[in-house]
Amino acid sequence: MDIERPKSKQPIPAHAKLVFKGQIFDVYQWEQKMFDGTTEVFEKLKRPDTVVVYPVFPDGRIILTEQEQPGKEPFLGATGGRVDEGEGILEAAKRELLEESGYAADKFILWDAQQPIGKIDWAIYTFIAKGLKKVADIHLDAGEKITLTPVTFDEFLEMGTNERFVEKAVKGTLREAVLNPEKKAELRQLFSPEY
Repeated sequence: MDIERPKSKQPIPAHAKLVFKGQIFDVYQWEQKMFDGTTEVFEKLKRPDTVVVYPVFPDGRIILTEQEQPGKEPFLGATGGRVDEGEGILEAAKRELLEESGYAADKFILWDAQQPIGKIDWAIYTFIAKGLKKVADIHLDAGEKITLTPVTFDEFLEMGTNERFVEKAVKGTLREAVLNPEKKAELRQLFSPEY
């Protein structure tokens, strides 16, 4: 699967300088000419891209997660995480699904890919995984507590529009499906285990 990285609405220019390298975020700065002829220093963050995976059981239930992480309120989400340096996007999606659920999948469908924040160079790739097989125990990072929560499609829409649901990249699509019967039918078909 050839996956194109979504473009940023404000790319980091080639002449930008790396002024801080962090564990997750790097900070770039550059001089930008303004409309009145003056020059200002612009700044943008860069971080590793993220994969999000919604696994679908053969009976149509979708695995969501109840998660806890240090320093954060408990939240609802999907399996997923950061793409490691040198790792392919699909490879990261398969790894994160396996680590956080113990499942492998026969089929991965790229549902969404976007850079949601203009001031951060960061792409989020959202997949639907089908043809699940339990192949391992869950293997979580030290800072993760995850409980798998299989839900029906209708429960997914309800939980996906809840304020505790953190997967903002698809929240608008889920809200639209709740309000529009045609969009709901399209989304139900996309999440169908046979599709």
